[in-house]
Amino acid sequence: NRAAMADPAEPQKTAENPEDVEEVEEEEEEEHGDTSAALTSQLMQNPQILADLQHRLGSMVGVSSGYIQSLPKSVKRRIKALKKWQFEAAKIEADFYKEVHELECKYASKYTPLYEKRKTVITGNVEPTDEECDWPSDDEKEDEQLSVKNPAEDMKNKANVEEK
Repeated sequence: NRAAMADPAEPQKTAENPEDVEEVEEEEEEEHGDTSAALTSQLMQNPQILADLQHRLGSMVGVSSGYIQSLPKSVKRRIKALKKWQFEAAKIEADFYKEVHELECKYASKYTPLYEKRKTVITGNVEPTDEECDWPSDDEKEDEQLSVKNPAEDMKNKANVEEK
């Protein structure tokens, strides 16, 4: 079996089934995909190529492609209105974040004393008082529930919890 070579005198045969063409294209992509990715990676690590690419892209900034100018007048009006509303939304968002910042500053001063107390306990410089330790743990809650032997009392406790 000889490998078939294309004869320039005879017209090229096309695949009858489009799936056959897709399979060949996929095989070629698989064969050359790794090489292409490796080459791209090498090029992107070359500082001269990166500088040239950045220069070319930088020179395109502000250059009109002509696409917007080619649109119908009604579409251009819509774009202008959308830009105006986007700008208004950006101003509202700026006001929102300004207020969020003010709230954060206001509450930061309230958190500071609490954080200082925590720091002294965590570092071991101060032991918490009995009053500061008065906080039920999950284990204590389970113990309390197990200690209730009177079903009527248990039902009353459950009802109180559900009402809250």
